[in-house]
Amino acid sequence: MSATVPGIRLVMVLTENQTLVGDRDLRGLVSLAVEAEAAGVDAVMLSEHVLLGPDSGAAGEMVNPRAYAAPGNQSPSTAWPSSIVLLSAIAQATSTLRLVAGAIIAPLRHPLLLAKELGTLDLLSGGRLVVLPTVSWSRDEYAALGVPFAERGRILDEQLEVLATAYGPFPISHDGSRFPFADVWLEPGAFTAAGPTMWFGGQGMHPPLARRIARYGQGLNPFGPLTSDDLALLADVMREHGRDLAELEMVGGVRGTFHGTDDLADLDVAMADVPAQLEQGFTSFCFKPAMFVEDAAQVGDLCRDLVCRFDLAMAGYSEP
Repeated sequence: MSATVPGIRLVMVLTENQTLVGDRDLRGLVSLAVEAEAAGVDAVMLSEHVLLGPDSGAAGEMVNPRAYAAPGNQSPSTAWPSSIVLLSAIAQATSTLRLVAGAIIAPLRHPLLLAKELGTLDLLSGGRLVVLPTVSWSRDEYAALGVPFAERGRILDEQLEVLATAYGPFPISHDGSRFPFADVWLEPGAFTAAGPTMWFGGQGMHPPLARRIARYGQGLNPFGPLTSDDLALLADVMREHGRDLAELEMVGGVRGTFHGTDDLADLDVAMADVPAQLEQGFTSFCFKPAMFVEDAAQVGDLCRDLVCRFDLAMAGYSEP
């Protein structure tokens, strides 16, 4: 391939690592983030649930705890610390690491409150915050918080309208069906008036998701692979909004596979899919350390190994 590929960015998934760091050891997660930054990793990602109910394990709990949490495959006792609070601690312990608030379940919050919390974190971190707003999947979670599950997509669309103007110039107003307000100041705002960087993701691609990306997104982080038809749909919608697919940071992943209840994934096997993702235009890659190492003390070496592996993988994609 002759086209130049931008430098690879690695994103370490920091939640879902209970085999490395205890559920209540949040300082341990901060320490892993510090190690990742020192090893050359670009970002850490935290996902969230406010709470879980019985439907969290409706599809049967994952066989190997090192695998990714997915809709319906986890115990309701799975620990999901507040990503906004935890990322604030990481912001103070690091200086260059991007902070990805992945899977922020926006409809569970009023958009002004969400904007306030995200803006404060973005300002605290010096503009290093990336936010992936989503609707998520748990009916039990929505029911417990009194938010209508069937309306979550429409709620998110209105919230995105609010977030797009939430950081000034002030005062701001919104004439919406669910969240109307007039002439308010949300000081001290975010690091810039544009607010945090926005990524979007989910399983597959569909028109509402493509429209959200085209209107508000700077990045795409799907849960699982995308087909050429998926990317073609997104490219078409981006063009309709006067944008190009090349504007997006495309975030893929290094996903391990498991054969037993507590085995580690083979990193060589997981890396085999990277060339195909590079061909699709993905230049940032998520990885979850618990998939590949059995002790928190090995995470720094894993990060350095991955940095080297991606340098080699990218070498064939540069202009001669």
